[in-house]
Amino acid sequence: MKKSSDTKIDPYSPVWNKYRKILHIDLDAFFASVEQRDNPSLVGLPIAVGLNKARGVVASCSYEARKFGVHSAQPSHLAAKLCPNLIFVEGRMEAYKEASENILEIFRRYTELIEPVSIDEAFLDVTQNRLGLRFGVDCAKAIKKDIRKEVGLVASAGVSYNKFLAKIASDWKKPGGLFVIHPAKAQNFIDKLPVKAIWGVGPVTQKKMDSLNIHTCSDLRKQSLFFLTEQFGKAGLSYYNYARGIDERPLRVNRIRKQVSAEITFSKDLSDLSDIQEGISRVVCQLKERMTRRQFRGFSLTLKVRMSDFKTFSRSHTFDHILEDPQEIYEESLELLSKLDLSKKVRLIGIGIGSPLEVEQEELLPFLEF
Repeated sequence: MKKSSDTKIDPYSPVWNKYRKILHIDLDAFFASVEQRDNPSLVGLPIAVGLNKARGVVASCSYEARKFGVHSAQPSHLAAKLCPNLIFVEGRMEAYKEASENILEIFRRYTELIEPVSIDEAFLDVTQNRLGLRFGVDCAKAIKKDIRKEVGLVASAGVSYNKFLAKIASDWKKPGGLFVIHPAKAQNFIDKLPVKAIWGVGPVTQKKMDSLNIHTCSDLRKQSLFFLTEQFGKAGLSYYNYARGIDERPLRVNRIRKQVSAEITFSKDLSDLSDIQEGISRVVCQLKERMTRRQFRGFSLTLKVRMSDFKTFSRSHTFDHILEDPQEIYEESLELLSKLDLSKKVRLIGIGIGSPLEVEQEELLPFLEF
């Protein structure tokens, strides 16, 4: 009988099995850590990446700042109140991109099966890794060491047999931690988790689960599939599986970009319709530039508007033809805007093009245009 390390596994198969070795690598306080790395005088101090202006927002903050309640996506003025000694540092996206690319090169030494989730985190399938390491934890240790030595940053790592558990594991011992959820111990571990640890369970769903007396994953596992789908629709199947440690999703190695978007936060809230229309025009110009650079075309349009009270509303429409003409995007965005209540001032406008035109669809276009 072959050992598990010798078992041949199709890395692209979505079939659930406990032989897989999946890592989730997450760079701790990424932007802030890059700033502290490049400016040692900031090490050990509470810093926030962003501008300390009335309309500024914290993009990232150090763990020293988090002790005061500062967090990302927080208005800068509130962060400054929570932490009077907070040091604001202007973001340097090129530096962050360079660090991210260097880390990606390290990943490639170990495996070609990489699913970048964002600029500072990724899933890796190291079941059959390039260095022939038998255990996923050994890969994780080596990757963390390489990142620390070569890029000067600290990463947290989670190891398990699927993406769901690997992600939970990487969050378990932050910052700089390494945690393994072994198949034999997974169910006992999962049972003790609160339901909010389940992917897709946000505040609204959690409130509903609380009303059903479902507070932990153990409570969730006691429910039948019929009951969960009856209460939560299609998501009920995912909750049913996650509570049992089942996650059949493969790594999306060649992720297709599903949307290109652009947005602007205005220096002053907009109230006049003409100013809002001008704002939409500016966003469309940015969007068109990104679409051209990424050779992206799509069938759906989404307009996002954030009001002065930070409440956000969006409207979408899918067309029977591709959207690429900026004038059409502008006019259709105005049509979506007309469906929103503009009684409050507008803080931010975002526009996205989605439902991308795939190669197969593009090849069919000549036959459809008759």
